[in-house]
Amino acid sequence: MTPQPGLEQLGRWLVVAGISLVALGVLLTFSKALRLGSLPGDVHMSGRGWQLWLPLGTSLLLSLVLTLVLNLFFRRR
Repeated sequence: MTPQPGLEQLGRWLVVAGISLVALGVLLTFSKALRLGSLPGDVHMSGRGWQLWLPLGTSLLLSLVLTLVLNLFFRRR
């Protein structure tokens, strides 16, 4: 008995989702050691009764890493 084509694709997506969740968990666990949120380019300003935090450097770094990883996973031939 062979699996149905839809179930095979669902299985692949579940594996990718599981790997993504593990990677996110590792990232959140070690975020202090990686200094995410306090990289050069991150802006933090505060005054009386207000705060502004713009993680520009962290956003650029995560965007670059995610682009590279997703291109490796979903490379079109």
